[in-house]
Amino acid sequence: MVKKVAIIGAGISGLASIRSCLEEGLEPTCFEKGEDVGGLWKFSENNEDGLASIYQSAITNTSKEMSCFSDLPMPEDFPNFLHNSKFLEYFRIFVKKFDLLKYIQFQTTVLSVKKRSDFSTTGQWVVVTESNGKEQSAVFDTVMVCSGHHILPHLPLESFPGIQKFKGQYLHSHQYKHPEGFERKRILVIGIGNSASDIAVELSKKAAQVFVSTRHGSWVMGRISEDGYPWDMVFHTHFSSMLRNVLPRRVVKWVMEQQMNQFNHENYGLMPQNKYLMKPILSDDLPSHILCGATKVKSRVKELTETSAIFEDGTVEEDIDVIVFAIGYTFSFPFLEDPLVKVENNMVLLYKYMFPPHLEKSTLACIGLIQPLVYFPTVELQAHWVTRVFKGLCTLPSERTMMADIIKRNKKRIDLFGESNNQILQTSYIDYLDELALEIGAKPDLLSLLLKEPKLAMKLYFGPCNSYQYRLVGPGQWNGTRNAIFTQKQRILKPLKTRALKTSSNFPVSFLLKILGLLAVVVAFFFNFSGSNMSA
Repeated sequence: MVKKVAIIGAGISGLASIRSCLEEGLEPTCFEKGEDVGGLWKFSENNEDGLASIYQSAITNTSKEMSCFSDLPMPEDFPNFLHNSKFLEYFRIFVKKFDLLKYIQFQTTVLSVKKRSDFSTTGQWVVVTESNGKEQSAVFDTVMVCSGHHILPHLPLESFPGIQKFKGQYLHSHQYKHPEGFERKRILVIGIGNSASDIAVELSKKAAQVFVSTRHGSWVMGRISEDGYPWDMVFHTHFSSMLRNVLPRRVVKWVMEQQMNQFNHENYGLMPQNKYLMKPILSDDLPSHILCGATKVKSRVKELTETSAIFEDGTVEEDIDVIVFAIGYTFSFPFLEDPLVKVENNMVLLYKYMFPPHLEKSTLACIGLIQPLVYFPTVELQAHWVTRVFKGLCTLPSERTMMADIIKRNKKRIDLFGESNNQILQTSYIDYLDELALEIGAKPDLLSLLLKEPKLAMKLYFGPCNSYQYRLVGPGQWNGTRNAIFTQKQRILKPLKTRALKTSSNFPVSFLLKILGLLAVVVAFFFNFSGSNMSA
């Protein structure tokens, strides 16, 4: 019998899950509380309870070649970083191309997901939904939770003494939509994530003064990288990942600091407390707004008064009109039984960020409950693997083994990204992709490919690690994969070529540097190997 799958949410991970179910011959039913696809990227002027929310000006932090489904490259005339409305347009293209709309029930709220009485033998779930005031109940063989983690704002007011006395306005970034209404005000933004920096920059164009309060600081990167290409196309390659895994940790930390500190962060008050952590924010404008004085960086808020903010370093800013708390979100799955998705000791108790390890039957998984630096390929591979587990084509280890993996993974996460609550879902992008791809047999063998198709192998190794390459082999192979990989540069440059110029031939210095870097690694490995043999 065809297994019935309940999918909760029609955002990126929900759409990826519907498609993966169809590819594996499963029967999906997607429940979406809103009236459209897109999840977080569907802008709404009003905050609807239980839905993710973005501000009107939000654009993607990852480029279009890193933010598309593996068998549907974005139109070449789309800009490299997309406004939320353009991103939503791409989702609709995807839904139409693969005829997914008929599997989605809009304006339907999932009230509860509970084990059926015979769960220990069937693994089935009872899903109760509400639409147009009517409740319905249905039995599903499996459940994919795709509702994300940008729904319940994290607002620990007890951590900000004096907030009760504050006479101005305060709000969470979840409530922020646009800068209208904030003109000529003195505004304090608390937090230093992507949303905090975007909101601070936007407000500073109309406000009298904007202050950004940060506890730990952060690296700030721009969207433009080497040779003008999008940052993620340069940063996320198997070559750079190999260097980070092979070189001594001290060397990796030093290189990371040099990469991140492209301008002197200390001079701007942004230097992170732990400068070796891989958790940059993307902002093209924050440094220039600090340079112009429109935004001022402050330390942690120690106390608030009726009209002022007192900071940890003893400084005081008077006449604060508005406080924007941009300090993240709290996990919220009100429809799930309490023990299913747990957070203990600052870690999420999910095997590979997906499966509750204690379930008798592995028939429920979370998709997209993760924060890699690039989101799209990650959730798509998650959905591919989960659907194959549901079909019995892939198996999970014992609960004890899964718990050991969760603990080990958490230790590595803390080493790379720190102990902050905001980094609890962070993971190493390429390592995680390859790990999932191995599970389903979709990881290309670069060594054998080097012998058969050296040009393609070089593209995969030195080029951007995006979703296309995981359609080359294994389940879900796509005959357009090679063309998609070789035409990436064309799609990147197309929206930029709006003025005709004479072409010039530039020597590929960046590629030469990569080759020299690879040779350096080989030489270092050889000497280390020779030294260890001699000492032996």
